[in-house]
Amino acid sequence: MIRVAYSEKDKWRMALREGAVAGTVASILSTAVLALMGKRQDGQAIAPVNAVSHWAWGDEAAQVLRPTWRHTLTGLLTQHAASILWATLYSRAYGQRPEAKALPNAIAGGVATSAVAYVVDYTVTPKRFTPGYELRLDGRGMLGVYAALAVGFTAGALMLRGRD
Repeated sequence: MIRVAYSEKDKWRMALREGAVAGTVASILSTAVLALMGKRQDGQAIAPVNAVSHWAWGDEAAQVLRPTWRHTLTGLLTQHAASILWATLYSRAYGQRPEAKALPNAIAGGVATSAVAYVVDYTVTPKRFTPGYELRLDGRGMLGVYAALAVGFTAGALMLRGRD
């Protein structure tokens, strides 16, 4: 196998591309689980999505029970941007290696990325900038959302197999 030496700029460009793909898959899956767990836990599918916007509108965002441009759109865009950020960081740190896209490594990478995101989200990040899931979901619901992120990161890595 011939290895090509890429510049730092090229590596970041590839990481952004891979992050956009894997992050979008992770965002879609995690948002679906966020709504599903909200519906299951307290009958409110949209409230956990709205809660993600608490960084902009305060904790009362989690009490908004209907779709609104202000809360729902902000929550969706925030969830999407955060998913792409984590997928991009993973891609740049490790995900660009061909072995990272083999099934067992892709699963390990997806789980590791999601676990690191959780730790950073809830230990390092100031409360105002946490994901907001904790405002509407219990631990099981949050685990479901982070598991969906891991599946999305994994699926995104597998979709990118064989591409430079």
